[in-house]
Amino acid sequence: MKKDHEPTYSFVILTFILIVINTLFAWISVTFFPAIAGGVVSWAYIAVAFMILFTLWYGAYGAIAAYVGTLVGSGFLVSVTLVNNPVIALIWAIAGLLQALIPLVAVRSFEVNLTLANPRDLTYILLFGVIINNLIGAAWATWTLSLIETVNMVSVFSAWFIGNAIVCLVLVPLALKFLTPRIEKHRLFVKNYWN
Repeated sequence: MKKDHEPTYSFVILTFILIVINTLFAWISVTFFPAIAGGVVSWAYIAVAFMILFTLWYGAYGAIAAYVGTLVGSGFLVSVTLVNNPVIALIWAIAGLLQALIPLVAVRSFEVNLTLANPRDLTYILLFGVIINNLIGAAWATWTLSLIETVNMVSVFSAWFIGNAIVCLVLVPLALKFLTPRIEKHRLFVKNYWN
């Protein structure tokens, strides 16, 4: 029987690595696939899929990395507006955190098998890892951006939600199905939130 492990310095290193990866993917997404809103919205935000996957595989460590990756990679590194409004930036980046935490809470609450062993598991992933999380993240981000600049709420919301939903729909189920069996065997895989 596999024994649960306590968090160690390995999880600090893992979190740092995930932050770097998320930040890089976020920066690439908004730099090379910009949509609107001063460059912080991407029509192909590939980072969101990795943020969700890392959170599902590594629990709250992945969620921390999702928040920091959003804040730095698609915020501070590309938006002078967010750099000049750091408090709003901190609030705005919660969108990335929500997009990763919502699937995590749903998966743990409904005991979803991350290998998507049956249609029920896939349904929960699509509902909470593609639709609901991205709706809430897009709404949160659009609202916070509107606090510091004039934005077309419908355009920003639509670009954020549609871009993220498409990326998640394509990448998240495939990665879960084919990579989870390998990742679950590693000692850094997190079955709950922290261990």
